[in-house]
Amino acid sequence: MKTMKRSLFLFCLAAALAGAADLGSVHRVYLLPMAHGMDQYIANQLTNGHVFEVVTDPKLADALLTDHLGRGFEAQYDEIFPPPVEPKPAKADPEPKAKGGGDDRGVIDMFTNTENKVASPSAASSFGRTKGTVFLVETKSRQVVWSTYAPPKTLSGHELNHTASEIVGRIKKDLNPNPKK
Repeated sequence: MKTMKRSLFLFCLAAALAGAADLGSVHRVYLLPMAHGMDQYIANQLTNGHVFEVVTDPKLADALLTDHLGRGFEAQYDEIFPPPVEPKPAKADPEPKAKGGGDDRGVIDMFTNTENKVASPSAASSFGRTKGTVFLVETKSRQVVWSTYAPPKTLSGHELNHTASEIVGRIKKDLNPNPKK
């Protein structure tokens, strides 16, 4: 029975991976700001290792490298790649003003119009900034095509560079799982 459950689990895992976006389709990456400047260390390692082309314009990237997911990431993504603007319906003729009083519509709009308001930080999801997890998100599909967990032992520059080297090494390994000997 255990063998059957394991086989079913492996089959489901393989099916899920088959439907996911391909890591091999990523050639250019844009790094979102990460905790403790880790994005700078990873960019250095990616460039030196000729793993991906690191671009400074996110619109040229095939994927984004980030250390967080959730609302914060979605807000950054929407800022970089704004969703198409829906056309607003034509407004009807304005209502005639009542005699005597001023128009309080501006005051009412100030308290009811929530357009372009930022959600409070306390409303953030549990996928906030993590300590050591890095995600590679494809720009077109928003799918996480690769991730790893590699927390630095300390926050020294040497240790951050070492951790970035580990992360890039894992990407290299996953890009070419069967290297020629």
